[in-house]
Amino acid sequence: MTDPRSAAASVEAAAAGAHERIVAVLIRVTGDWTLAEDCTQEALAQALERWPRDGVPANPEGWLMTVARNRATDVLRRASVERRKLRELAALSLTGPDVPAARENAAENVEDDRLRLIFTCCHPALALEARVALTLRTVCGVPTADIARAFLVSESAMTRRLTRARRKIADAGIPFQVPGGEALAERLPGVLGVLYLLFTRGYDADGEPAFAEEAIRLTRLLRTLLPQQAAVSGLLALLLLQHSRRAARRDRDGRLVRLDRQDRSRWDRALIDEGLQALARSRADEPYGLQARIAACHATAASPESVDWAAIAGWYDVLARIQPSPIVALNRAVAHGYAHGPRVGLGLLAEARAGGKLDDHPLAVAAQADLTERVGDRDRAADLFRQAAASADGEPERRALLDRAAELTAAVATASPRLFGDARPGGRDDRPTER
Repeated sequence: MTDPRSAAASVEAAAAGAHERIVAVLIRVTGDWTLAEDCTQEALAQALERWPRDGVPANPEGWLMTVARNRATDVLRRASVERRKLRELAALSLTGPDVPAARENAAENVEDDRLRLIFTCCHPALALEARVALTLRTVCGVPTADIARAFLVSESAMTRRLTRARRKIADAGIPFQVPGGEALAERLPGVLGVLYLLFTRGYDADGEPAFAEEAIRLTRLLRTLLPQQAAVSGLLALLLLQHSRRAARRDRDGRLVRLDRQDRSRWDRALIDEGLQALARSRADEPYGLQARIAACHATAASPESVDWAAIAGWYDVLARIQPSPIVALNRAVAHGYAHGPRVGLGLLAEARAGGKLDDHPLAVAAQADLTERVGDRDRAADLFRQAAASADGEPERRALLDRAAELTAAVATASPRLFGDARPGGRDDRPTER
């Protein structure tokens, strides 16, 4: 008899690696999302019951696939579903717990199923939030309760949302396939947008870190299966270069650490190297490739003082032309503030906020505070940091902004009049809070 704790750990490990692959295969052959997920969960439940008694099989994933497939076969047979689907189920190569004679291309077929699943979950007929939630649940195997917490809704509400999304896929006859030709070019940006949003939900200060890891894993898979798509390489480069700083973004007390004050020895060099390799296969005329080039300027700088702000400002100029938005304009203003002086940055920031754009947006107010500090008006900058903190999206950001205000207030209290007036426009004594 196997130690129950060891068996439970084996089930958890198998589920982490196989859940979405089993679901993807069953969706392809049954066309029933709920049935696929239910049968996969039943297989996991059986493993928890039987593995402590019978021992962990030599091929845990094959065992789970077989049990889930057999359960789906039973359900379909009892429901008198057409024989074609039963024949397809019977033809699955993973026929037993040892799986000694799988087809040579079985792994490739499973990976193709996962790619089809990603494109189905990210179909433009679904609302953006539904695409993200469905991707998390079906492709990544994230529990509904965790998704609900990330979206700030109840578990029952998220369950209903997922059910409606699956029903819409079925009712609209959305095909379980990767589009080709022009359709792929039209659909790919939406898929990449979902993966980017998934990453930000994990990368944000109060987000779920596992979501960022899942986004990177799926983008790696997407690039493996679509190696000629430069936009995929650009997104992968961006995510890897950003995620390389994860260990240095907080101090021992859990507080956010500004980019210029991070310990660069804690940055993940392997992720940076992988990101730079992906960057080489991207293009500088599409948004993710441009953002990755900006991230690379930070990742490859030996120190905050050696960051090539002129290059960053130039990349933001290009990004503002091909994908204009208030946030891009905001970041462009900050970059020019460091490349050409804070007064230039404040002028561009005023343009970005013209007409009410970015009104009371905490990042815009924080950028104004940072540039104002560098002009020399620390008192005003402290007030602006407190204003930004009042509308911050989460507690970590709020604390970081209030800490910045407190630093400036203390500096004003201790500075002599002569030193207070000594700040040099265009100086680089301070860097912006990482956003």
